[in-house]
Parts: sequence; structure tokens; C-alpha cells
Amino acid sequence: MQHLRLFSQLCPMTTIRETNFQLPGQTAFYRGKVRDVYTVGDKLVMVASDRISAFDHILPRAIPQKGAVLNQIAAHFLSATRDICPNWLISTPDPNVAIGHLCEPIRVEMVIRGYLAGHAARTYASGVRELCGVVMPEGLRENDPFPEPIITPTTKAVEGHDEDISKEEILARGLVSRADYEQMEAYTRAIFQRGTEMAAARGLILIDTKYEFGKKDGEILLMDEIHTPDSSRYFYAEGYEERQKKGEHQRQLSKEFVREWLIAHGFQGKEGQQMPEMPDAFVQEITDRYVELYEKVTGLKFIKDDTVDVLHRIEQRIVAAL
Repeated sequence: MQHLRLFSQLCPMTTIRETNFQLPGQTAFYRGKVRDVYTVGDKLVMVASDRISAFDHILPRAIPQKGAVLNQIAAHFLSATRDICPNWLISTPDPNVAIGHLCEPIRVEMVIRGYLAGHAARTYASGVRELCGVVMPEGLRENDPFPEPIITPTTKAVEGHDEDISKEEILARGLVSRADYEQMEAYTRAIFQRGTEMAAARGLILIDTKYEFGKKDGEILLMDEIHTPDSSRYFYAEGYEERQKKGEHQRQLSKEFVREWLIAHGFQGKEGQQMPEMPDAFVQEITDRYVELYEKVTGLKFIKDDTVDVLHRIEQRIVAAL
């Protein structure tokens, strides 16, 4: 972590809280939890901001470099899985920008879990042994592997909270056709397997993740980000078995530590709870962890782009790429 602290000291940190561009040919704009999404003709322009969300709430403070990290990890893995599943990405003209095909989103997120962690672990600890219609076996400890990865889909809410849902309910409600759902299932398992292999080569374990799909001209495309710390959970492989035997917390590279910090400060996104204010030191720790994850999971050095008039830089590069 020493080089990350040095990175933090040498590089002045600015954040991209939001963008408000008027791009040539722009016909629509949508602001998600993390991304600002512009529709230009038959293309989508996604600008990864430095906003951070947890428990379906956007936190008050933005995280320096977070958007660039997310966008570049996603591009890395979209390129590495294109032989398995076609995806939406056309180009990344800026560290914070992805331009791709405009698709009709499928309103179901495919969550796949190789280990009992996060939401699944909290559900299990409450005594419930079924998640999204999938039965979880008895006798598991938190962070133990499942006998095989399980798919626990959620609805993709336009506003508000995503909700757990079973395959049977998805089909019964007509959210996705059976053929499309089964294709998404097959893609999900194959992409997760590729991600697992790539993580293992870097000394990491891909614990769980989610994928979003859309349709263009009748074809299912993988959309948005994949295998980033916002959508995925990674543990370090070294020491995993020993920690499990001792019942210790696992060393992880994910956003879970942000959720844990919020829980420790009395916030889980529930009615009446007050969002805690993150101190500077914790914001810096989040930046450092995101940069660490980028370098660890990709094997590449994170290069910080010019932050002088960053919004102008991004807009110019988008316009040149369209």
C-alpha cells in the first residue's frame, strides 16, 4: 500500500460529482447512481462519475478516481469476455467514458454467487435457507464456497430499490422470455467462470458479481460494467483457507468495506436512519482501495489522467469520438 499512499500524496484529487453536457445530436439523458448516461443517435455515452452508492443510496461525498477505475476495469473485462458474449462497448475515448450501442435494457440483473458472502451471508445468518428461489445448503459458514455458483437475480428498478426475485417469478410475470432468460443464465455462468479464472491468475478469488443485459436487433448483449468493485466482490487467495479455519474476516477488494463502515455507523439504508458523514481519511482509503483493486485485478499500472478542467476534457473527447 506504500505506493498507493505516495500516489495519494503526489496527485491532487478532484472529483466528478455530475456532468451536464449538451452533446451534438443528444436526444436523452439519464443520471443513474454512478453513471451519467447520454443518448446520441443509436449510441449510449456513459460517463462514470465519482459518486459512490451503498444500500441503494448515493453517499454524500464523491470518491476521487473512482469513476476512472470502474470504467477502465469494465472495459478490460468486456474486452476479455467478448468471445463468450457480445457486449455493448464500442470505445473508451476517456478514462471516465464508455461509448456503446443503444440497447433495450432487460429489467433483470443476473447476480451470481460462488461463496456465501454479503447479502447472501446476511440472509443465511438470519436463519433463511432460500434466496431468490435457490436453496442454500445447511452447515455453511460465512465466506464458504457454495457447492456450485448460484444465480440469485434481482429486478432492475428504474427508481428505488432493486428486489430479489426468483427465476420462476421472472417467467411468471413475463419480465423475460424463457429462451432469453436461459440464454442470460448460460452467459452469466460462462462469464463468471472466465472472471474466476482471470482472478485466480492474479491471486484473487471472485466471490460474487452481477451482470446486466440488453437487446439490440433481437440479440442479447452484455451491458454496463462487469467485474468492478461496485459490481463484484474479490478476496485475496493467499491466506483464504487459514482465515476460514480460524473464522477470521477475509482480506477483500470490493465495496463491502464501505457497507461495513456504514453499518458500524448505524446506516443500512432503512427508514429513519441518518447517513453518516465520511471523514477525509476514509474517503482517501476508498480511493486507495479502488486503485489497488484496479492494479491487482488487471495487472496494469493505474495512470491518473489530467484533472485540470476535467469536465471540459471529457466533453471534448466524447465529441471527437462520436
